[in-house]
Amino acid sequence: MSHYYVGVSGWRYARWRGDFYPRGLPQRLELTYAAERMTSIEINGSFYSLQRPSSYAAWRAATPDECVFAVKGGRFITHMKKLAGVEAPLANFFASGVLALGPKLGPILWQLPERLPYDRERMSRFFDLLPRTTQQAAALASGHDDKLREDRVLTTCDVDQPVRHALEPRHPSFDTDEARALLARHGICMVVADSAGRWPQMRDATSDFRYVRLHGETELYASGYPPESLDRWADQCRQWLAEGHDVHVYFDNDAKGHAPHDAVALCERLRG
Repeated sequence: MSHYYVGVSGWRYARWRGDFYPRGLPQRLELTYAAERMTSIEINGSFYSLQRPSSYAAWRAATPDECVFAVKGGRFITHMKKLAGVEAPLANFFASGVLALGPKLGPILWQLPERLPYDRERMSRFFDLLPRTTQQAAALASGHDDKLREDRVLTTCDVDQPVRHALEPRHPSFDTDEARALLARHGICMVVADSAGRWPQMRDATSDFRYVRLHGETELYASGYPPESLDRWADQCRQWLAEGHDVHVYFDNDAKGHAPHDAVALCERLRG
C-alpha cells in the first residue's frame, strides 16, 4: 500500500517562532511540535555540514513513531566535488550518523547546483556508488577517512531496509528522455521541483516513489501556496498514490514562514 509523507525542509527558523511555533516553545521541542502535525521532515542541515550520530539519534527519539526523515546529501559531494571522485566523501556522509535514524530513514536527496549540466558518464558513476540498503550503507560507511573522529562515526545499522535516492537537478539539460531513462535504469527518483519558474519542473516517474519540493509558487522561497494550489497538489498526490507510488512532499518556502502552514494544510487535505 502506498503512503504519503508531507513536511518541511528544516525546522529551525526564527521567523516561525511566535507564528507556527507557539510563543515560548523551547527550541528543543520545535522538531517534536512540527513532526506531530506533519508526517515527515526533510533534514537540510546535513547539506551544509556532516552531522553527528548523537544528533540523528536525538531527532529519531524526538519524533512520533510514524515520522519519516528525508536526508539531504552533503553539498561537498554535489556542489564542490560535483559528484566526481566522491568515494570517501560518500563514506563520510553515511558514517556521520544517518543510520542512527533506523526505521525512520527515508529517501536521500541529492540536490545539484544550477550550473551542473547532465553528463551521462558522471551521473552513471555516481549512481553506481550509492548504497541501496542500510546494510550496504553501513559497509560503505566503514570506509570513511580520518576527517571523521571515531566519536563521530556510526558504521552499523539496527535494521536492514531499502535506501531510496532522489535527484533534484537544476539545469535544463536534465529535462530529456535520455536523462530520465538513466535515472529509471538506476531506480533514482527525479524530483518534482516547483520553483516559481526558476528551474525546470520534471514530472515523469523514474522510480517507484515520487519526491516533490515546493520552493514557492510565485516567489522563490518566499510565497505561499493558496488553497486552490494546495487542492491541485493534493489531487496530484492522490493520483500518484493510486498509481502505487509512495509520495514525499516537502515545503521549502520558509523565508516568510509559509512552509509549515502549507505543509499542515496539505496533510489535512490528504487525510480528508
